[in-house]
Amino acid sequence: MEAYRTQNRFLNSEIHQVTKIWRKVAEKERALLMKCAYLQARNCQVESKYLAGLRRLQAALVDEPPECSELLRQLIQEALQWEAGEAAADGVGLSPISEYDEYGFPTVPNYEVEDLKLLAKIQALEVRSHHLLARQAVERPLAERWAALGELAASAELKQLLREGAPREQRPRVWRWLVQRRVRHLQGPGRYQELLGRGQACEHPAARQIELDLNRTFPSNKHFTCPTSGFPDKLRRVLLAFSWQNPAIGYCQGLNRLAAIALLVLEEEEIAFWCLVAIVESILPADYYSKTLTASQVDQRVLQDLLAEKLPRLTAHLAQHRVDLSVITFNWFLVVFADSLISDILLRVWDAFLYEGTKVVFRYALAIFKYNEQEILRLQDSLEIYQYLRLFTKTICDSRKLMTIAFNDMNPFPMKQLRGLRAAHRERLEAELRELERLKAEYLESRTCQGPAPPEAYASEDEGDGDA
Repeated sequence: MEAYRTQNRFLNSEIHQVTKIWRKVAEKERALLMKCAYLQARNCQVESKYLAGLRRLQAALVDEPPECSELLRQLIQEALQWEAGEAAADGVGLSPISEYDEYGFPTVPNYEVEDLKLLAKIQALEVRSHHLLARQAVERPLAERWAALGELAASAELKQLLREGAPREQRPRVWRWLVQRRVRHLQGPGRYQELLGRGQACEHPAARQIELDLNRTFPSNKHFTCPTSGFPDKLRRVLLAFSWQNPAIGYCQGLNRLAAIALLVLEEEEIAFWCLVAIVESILPADYYSKTLTASQVDQRVLQDLLAEKLPRLTAHLAQHRVDLSVITFNWFLVVFADSLISDILLRVWDAFLYEGTKVVFRYALAIFKYNEQEILRLQDSLEIYQYLRLFTKTICDSRKLMTIAFNDMNPFPMKQLRGLRAAHRERLEAELRELERLKAEYLESRTCQGPAPPEAYASEDEGDGDA
């Protein structure tokens, strides 16, 4: 027994020593990973500055001799093709930017114009730099907070976590919970299969338009362009089921992108279908996707009011150049930024949107303009402003900065104010629509009273040309 006790003390001592060694190695590994992430981020920043310098040279050397232009062209081509080198001597390598992100979206947008290709590469490098720097300082503590959360339940802590963004591995579970709490009263056993059965028995009038839009859904995403991918078939079934679920809407362009985002995250088509139902029938106001798009038009007017309150200088600048922002922002609201923001930021927006509702869309729309306010104020031509607004959302790379602007800088943002603005603008819009209908009816009535025009009023082309 004494021998066993002695051996046990010896083994306990060894275990203690091994544990200390393991902890030191783990700390050293963590420090090396942080150093590697920092080096990769610095590498991305240096390459980004180099490409930005090439862009400025490209703009400055328009009238230079051909040999200068040719040299610049070669440098740009090399820069676009260059990726991070082989592993360093110490074994810590700088990994290249992958072609697609984890949801199948291209990490570097494919622009045809050479100058925009440089811009796209710069954006990708900046996104990667922000991600690497945030990995240890932000992402790890955030993941620990999510792990400590346990069962999901509505709370101030969950609200804050969703604003910061759900971790990739947690997002499907979180979205399922968010969707189910909104459609619990609508869900019934076998409801989705029943709707699919209706589609097989009788073709819906919207089926043709759905088929046309399948090929237009995220044409740069590999999951919707790969011939062997099952995503297009899933998307078709989700949209057809929704057209039977909500006959008042049937199908409206834009629903395909909402359903596609749900499929990319949730993967299961039935829960993606309920996600679409939750957005259209629970989160967004009624008649957002009606034929008149009344609620969508109302929200554009509300956004103008909020912009004037939160960003008066920018509002005055845009008014001076007669820029109609709804040309750009209407689609933001209709598809909840699905076509506008890079996927990393887009899905963080959706995390908060599925929990808090449409107020999140307004917050982020205002934050996007705040994020780029100085750039827009520098532009002094309406055409330049419109061209910039077409692309500027894709240049936003810092998700944490945008989130801080949306949820801190845009405060106060009471729901009572939003409801009041919506009610006032809806009343005015409906009055305008009634007036238009009245004018249309008067015009048609006057045409009826005048009677049809005489036959000689409709001269053919041959009769009008004469004999010459």
